[in-house]
Amino acid sequence: MKSKKITKFDLVDSVYLKTKYEKKIVQTVLESLLENIKSSLKDGSTIELRGFGTFELRLRKGRSRARNPKTGEQLSVAPHYIAAFRSGQELKNALWELPVPAQKS
Repeated sequence: MKSKKITKFDLVDSVYLKTKYEKKIVQTVLESLLENIKSSLKDGSTIELRGFGTFELRLRKGRSRARNPKTGEQLSVAPHYIAAFRSGQELKNALWELPVPAQKS
């Protein structure tokens, strides 16, 4: 399966074609949704979209010794939060059914 990167523009265009709402309205709704997800995570909330998945915060442990892979510089990393996504059962089932390409020996 060849993967294609989908952008916000592609999402707006897809919703526009399916609903025939003005692109400006679709873009505003999408931007608002993403902004709400971001601000909810910043407030420490978990966002559950039934059938799709859950966005949540996860605490990454800090490290006293880390290395910048680009420069090789030694540095320390403080504990910090990251956004994590767990797929819902419906999404898992839909992805489970995707055909898997044959592996070459």
